[in-house]
Amino acid sequence: MSTEVKVPTLGESVSEATIGQWLKQPGEAVALDEPIASLETDKVAIEVNAPVAGVLGQQLAAVGDTVTVSAIIAVIEEGAAAAAAPKAAAPVAAAVAPAPVVAAPAAAESSDPAVLSPAVRRAVLEYGIDPATIKGTGKDGRITKEDVVAAAQTKAASGAPTVPAAVAAPANERREERVKMTRLRQTIAKRLKSAQENAALLTTFNDVDMSAVMEARNRFKDSFEKKHGVKLGFMSFFAKASVLALKDIPAVNAQIQGDEIVYHDYVDISVAVSAPNGLVVPVVRDVDKMSFAGIEKAIADYGKKAKEGSLTMADMTGGTFTISNGGVFGGLMSTPIINPPQSAVLGLHRIEDRPVVRNGQIVIRPMMYIALSYDHRIIDGREAVTALKTIKEAIEDPTRLLIDL
Repeated sequence: MSTEVKVPTLGESVSEATIGQWLKQPGEAVALDEPIASLETDKVAIEVNAPVAGVLGQQLAAVGDTVTVSAIIAVIEEGAAAAAAPKAAAPVAAAVAPAPVVAAPAAAESSDPAVLSPAVRRAVLEYGIDPATIKGTGKDGRITKEDVVAAAQTKAASGAPTVPAAVAAPANERREERVKMTRLRQTIAKRLKSAQENAALLTTFNDVDMSAVMEARNRFKDSFEKKHGVKLGFMSFFAKASVLALKDIPAVNAQIQGDEIVYHDYVDISVAVSAPNGLVVPVVRDVDKMSFAGIEKAIADYGKKAKEGSLTMADMTGGTFTISNGGVFGGLMSTPIINPPQSAVLGLHRIEDRPVVRNGQIVIRPMMYIALSYDHRIIDGREAVTALKTIKEAIEDPTRLLIDL
């Protein structure tokens, strides 16, 4: 008896997706609710789970195909799992006859090129790393791009050549690789281009002395982590400072809908997170009501889910303001693009020691450039500059965060 595998509900207003990768191949045993395929929608990756246990039969859609909700993409043959499992395990049993047969861990399966994501495949080729030697940290032990980069750095530190001599390309060989854009990357491109075309974008800059925040963090980080189970980072300080600015300047937290301006009495902050398939912006809701620990936990959870590819549509929906931290990649300055339909985005950058004047004396301080890009149709220059100045003052004197000033 066979059971059809159908595309599940993808989320509000989402009717189609792209087959990102097959996690199981025809003839392989699958367990009930085990992920067998990954779908890419305009916002997130969604796994398709097996509705029954058995053996995966025919795949009715290939990687890259566009499929709609309820479309049949594969069939599972029931009752064949028991027969299929010994065949797959036989070579293992022969190789290690004295020991009981043990199913291969998910991490080993993830090294199969058939289940590596396009980003991971490109990284493997670029760094010349054998995926079989990498322990995956993604969901179910899958290898992420970060795992490949870390393996390459470890190999380089050990002095071993990154690309094996046997497969090293000739020095004069020029190669090209053509890879189809993922649905997520296509959507990112369309949204960013749309933001440039439909909004009157402008960016204002300032710099921030991070001394006070760094001192507070160094002083309390150990006790904070011990009490709350999460590290104290800089994002919670900037989120809290942003709340002050958005409450003082409501236009920065508003958005245009048709010929109306919608003002929000709440603050839902989209936090830009780097995921294997591109930049995603999950939403931390009601930040104005959250503690530092609550904000840090929410951001940490989203970071983990983004790395695993388990963000949901609900995680990505909404948001009234965005914070993007390019500083983690070493960026000194940038002009971030707003996340429509939002009207403003705060860009953070790297911290570096620079000479500044304090009380008539030249001193060295840890400084960061911050940028606020905004839609000039709804936010005036004075409002944007004032909002950014409020954030700067709150970071330079964190006491303001406690007394709401």
